[in-house]
Amino acid sequence: MFETRPDRDAEVVLVGRSNVGKSTLMRELTGHTFDTGQRPGVTRKPNHYDWAPEDFVLTDLPGFGYMKGLPEDAQEEIKTDVVQYVERYADNILAGVLVLDGKAVVDIIDRHSGPDEIPHDVELFHFLRDVGIPPVVAVNKMDKVDDRDQRLNDICDRLGLVPPWKQWQETIAPISAKRGNIDAATEAVRHHLHEAKRDDLFKFF
Repeated sequence: MFETRPDRDAEVVLVGRSNVGKSTLMRELTGHTFDTGQRPGVTRKPNHYDWAPEDFVLTDLPGFGYMKGLPEDAQEEIKTDVVQYVERYADNILAGVLVLDGKAVVDIIDRHSGPDEIPHDVELFHFLRDVGIPPVVAVNKMDKVDDRDQRLNDICDRLGLVPPWKQWQETIAPISAKRGNIDAATEAVRHHLHEAKRDDLFKFF
């Protein structure tokens, strides 16, 4: 279990599979460089970016899913730790940013959809909702996607949101973190901060 969390009342977390660009998005949000690896699974513990005077912390939780060279039980352990962390601090977490790889995610979801199988990304989206955390789905690497609207509609469809995606702009946020294009995500997070009466945190987004 992750024990490193600063004692803060307000938090926004980044969650998702390995190698979807969470650490890059974190860098864009904070202006601070974190370890980003070409190899999936570089982030094994939470990266907390702590704004102490503001009583606010932004947390990049470890990615999970397929990680080369990491035994399956270790991967499951990371996933369990992420889930327990989110459950434990759900009352403090004002938004959960689920980062997806816009180029690959529909294929990944479809490959893992079976009678006994719920794909990680879909499971995580519903898990955030179930514990009362508003999800923001940051669909990353959109600069590599040709038919943008169709792709975003397909993602809505897989997550159980009725397309068109444009009616879900507080939930679905197309971004290209590497190019610094993250406005859709920050707007969506701000929507949820406002709902939580925390406009004072807008300056971080």
